[in-house]
Amino acid sequence: MAKRMSDSHYMSMAIALAKKGLGRTAPNPCVGAVVVRDGVIVGRGWHQRAGTPHAEVHALCQAAEKARGATLYVTLEPCNHSGRTPPCTQAILAAGIGRVVIGMSDPNPLVAGSGIRTLQEHGVACEVGLLAERCQAINRPFVKYITSGLPYVTMKAAITLDGRLNFARGRQDWLTGDKVRRYAHRLRDQYDAILVGAGTVRVDNPSLNVRDIGLGKNGRDPLRLILDSKLSLPLDAKVFILDSAAKTVVFCGADAADEKRKLLEKQGVEVCPVVVSAGRLDLGQVLRAGAARQLCSVLVEGGAAVHGEFLRQRLYDEAHLLVAPMFAGENGLPLFTGFAATETKSAPRLTEMTTRHLGDDLLICGRLRYF
Repeated sequence: MAKRMSDSHYMSMAIALAKKGLGRTAPNPCVGAVVVRDGVIVGRGWHQRAGTPHAEVHALCQAAEKARGATLYVTLEPCNHSGRTPPCTQAILAAGIGRVVIGMSDPNPLVAGSGIRTLQEHGVACEVGLLAERCQAINRPFVKYITSGLPYVTMKAAITLDGRLNFARGRQDWLTGDKVRRYAHRLRDQYDAILVGAGTVRVDNPSLNVRDIGLGKNGRDPLRLILDSKLSLPLDAKVFILDSAAKTVVFCGADAADEKRKLLEKQGVEVCPVVVSAGRLDLGQVLRAGAARQLCSVLVEGGAAVHGEFLRQRLYDEAHLLVAPMFAGENGLPLFTGFAATETKSAPRLTEMTTRHLGDDLLICGRLRYF
C-alpha cells in the first residue's frame, strides 16, 4: 500500500508538470516526467513545445548519473519513433532506468504500445494506467486530434442566470467580475486558437489575446480565428492590427471581395476561403483547416449564432459557462440562436460536470454528450 501511495504522489507531480505545456505543445501531447531514486526526486521535466526535447529527456538530463536504477514516472507512454526528436525509449535505456510508471498509453499509431514493448524487451519493468483518468484529461485535445484529425472544441461564454449574453442585442455588457476575467485569460493561454464570429468582433472589438495574469515571458497568445463570410469587418478592428506573435486567420466565402482580401493580407492577416451553405460557413471545413495548421484545441467565445451552429452540428466537446448572479430578461441576446432541442431525451447535455465560485460568479464546466 505504501508503494502505491508513493507512486501516486510522484505521478501527481508529473501531471502538474505536464500542465505547464498546455497550449504550447501542439501537435504534440502535454507530458510531464519525474525521476525518483531511493525515495529522492533527482529529475523533473515537461514537454515545452513541439520540436524540443520531450519530458523524459529533460528529466533524465537533470538526473544525470542518478537515473541509473531509478524509477521514471511519466504521464504518457514514451515515444519509440524518430520525428523531430529521437525516441525517448532509447534515452531511457541509455540512462539505465530500472522501472517506468506510465499514466496512459499513447493513441498515436506511431507509438500505440511499441514504447512499452521496447522497454520491456530490454528488461525495464513497466506499469501502465496509474492515475490514467487525470493523465487522459490533460491530453483530450491531443487524443482527439491524433485519432480524428480534428481539434478539440470548447465553448466559453459568460451569461446571466436566464442564459443571456447581454442586456440588449448589439450591446457590449460586462456581466462577470475580475476573477472571471482572469480565469478567461488563463483559459485562452491553454488553447492553441480562439474563435469568434464577425458579430462579436463588430460589437465588442476584442483583442483576443492573453493579458493580466502575470505570466511574463511565459505568456503567449492563441491563434485568432475569425468567421466573416463576406469580409465585412473594418480593417482597423483590433484583431487585425494587434501587435502579437500569433496570427489572425479570417474564414470567408469564396465570393468575398478580392480587394478586401488583399488589404487584409497586406496587414498580415491570413484569409482562408471555405464553403458557404445557407449563408453559413462550413464549420467542419474551418476545423479541418485548423487541424491542417496543427491546432489541437480551439476555444470558441461566440457569439450566439456561432455557439448555436457549433452545438447544432455537434462540434463542441466541452463547455465552460461563467454565470453571473443576475437576470437580464427578454431583451438580452440568448446564448444560442439557430439551435433548438426538441425534447429532453435528445437534448445535448453536460457530463462530468464541475462547479466552483469565482467571486460572486459561478463557473460550470462539463463535457458535451449528444444523443
